[in-house]
Amino acid sequence: MQGTVDGFSYGLVTPLVAYLMACLGGALGLRCTTRSMLVAGRWRAGWLAMGSAAIGSGIWTMHFVAMMGFTVRETPIHYDKPITFASLAVAIVMVGIGIFIVGYKGATGTALFTGGTITGLGIASMHYLGMAGMRLNGKLAYNTLTVSVSVVIAVAAATAALWAAGQVRGFLWSVGASLVMGLAVTGMHYTGMAALSVHLHGAGGGTPAGESPASLLAPMMIGPLAFLLLAGVVVLFDPMMVMGKPTTWTATEQRPGIPAHSTAAHLGRRPAARSRQHHQRPRRSSSRTPQNW
Repeated sequence: MQGTVDGFSYGLVTPLVAYLMACLGGALGLRCTTRSMLVAGRWRAGWLAMGSAAIGSGIWTMHFVAMMGFTVRETPIHYDKPITFASLAVAIVMVGIGIFIVGYKGATGTALFTGGTITGLGIASMHYLGMAGMRLNGKLAYNTLTVSVSVVIAVAAATAALWAAGQVRGFLWSVGASLVMGLAVTGMHYTGMAALSVHLHGAGGGTPAGESPASLLAPMMIGPLAFLLLAGVVVLFDPMMVMGKPTTWTATEQRPGIPAHSTAAHLGRRPAARSRQHHQRPRRSSSRTPQNW
């Protein structure tokens, strides 16, 4: 028996909120990634880790906000919590691998392709692992071609987002990039859902009162939402993340275009050279008359 699937039981509310969550996670993650390219050492790893968690949490939250509007008319839906939270871990880890590659190698060439591919596969893996945690009186089936399209969308969106993060530009640039990324990730989700069909094992009793998808999923999203709020506070109170570039460069910050491994050494030598000139100049001038200046 074929189940009657409805992905918009709350109308446009869940798609719009899901899109906003994807944009929020993308914006915070891109700002953290951009900020990481302005520093070196342990600070860079810290910013990249925060960016990975922000993007992963935002995408995961987007997915399950959208799933609040998903129902199968003939059967109630439940969610396996270990698998559901495992999908969050997969998203953060795989997105993190891609972001760290770009953060240390640069958003160009092979590093961008590799990082974007891994990040996109992480997004797709999160989606389908999260779907695997869904429990109902039936079996899920997918159209292979549509699933492939959803994976391509995820990889393309991730690659574009990482490229945008590597440009080290202003705040409005990142906002625009996050809006595009949110649209692509949300589009990937609904493309994947379009590939889904449900084959029921038998007659169901409908979704019991008080066990709507929203009531089941909302408590599980408290943690990721709290993290996104915390990351948002960090962004608001870090002027360099808001502006996208520092006004001065120090020995621990990276100029755009200078490889990360050489930043500290390259910038660290120049203040010392200026310092020696500052101390040596009075000694050279002691033998000169004022007319020689």
